[in-house]
Amino acid sequence: MIEELLRFFASPGYREMTLTLLGEHVYLSLTPLVLGALLALPLGRLAQRHHRLRGPILGAASVVYTIPSLALFVLIPGVLGTPLLSPINVIIALALYTAALLMRPVLDALESVPGHVTAAATAMGYRPWRRFVAVELPLAIPVLISAVRMASVSNISLVSVGALIGIGGLGGLFTDGFERRYMVEILVGIVLTLLLALVVDLVLVGLRKLLTPWSRASKVVSEP
Repeated sequence: MIEELLRFFASPGYREMTLTLLGEHVYLSLTPLVLGALLALPLGRLAQRHHRLRGPILGAASVVYTIPSLALFVLIPGVLGTPLLSPINVIIALALYTAALLMRPVLDALESVPGHVTAAATAMGYRPWRRFVAVELPLAIPVLISAVRMASVSNISLVSVGALIGIGGLGGLFTDGFERRYMVEILVGIVLTLLLALVVDLVLVGLRKLLTPWSRASKVVSEP
């Protein structure tokens, strides 16, 4: 098996194809992750501030997340009129999945901010929008990043499903390897997908530490 893997990566054609599919996988998984987070944040804020909207927003998110991914990939072109093999279909579908997956954690993160902190910010003259950006959102980042880490793994795995309609990044190695009965190609696709998920997760952990310097300071102070 090791010799076959070495021959696989020694082949310029396979190596170039793998790098192209890897780049496509990164684009198709991370773009909707960002878009979904940007969509979930204001909707979660809306659900937090208006309790009457909480049920409908969370209910809609649950419904979206129960739709099979392959069905959504095929449904979107019919609704938007985009070409069936357009990457936009996968991006929109995964952005909706990401927003649906993040909706509840975003709401929980915003509600986890201590009331006395927001009250103190209000007493200091912070208007609602400034208080949200400068006080509530930074304090909610640890919970938000944890949810985004979970969504990133979901996106990276779901992108591969798009290979069934011709757009799937590393999923193309699965379908091609299955059709040609070439297990090495399938194994490379699995390993690279796992490594991509690991790298993205480590980046998000580093981003959380960067955006929450006070958490490191508190650990230093607590040490004997």
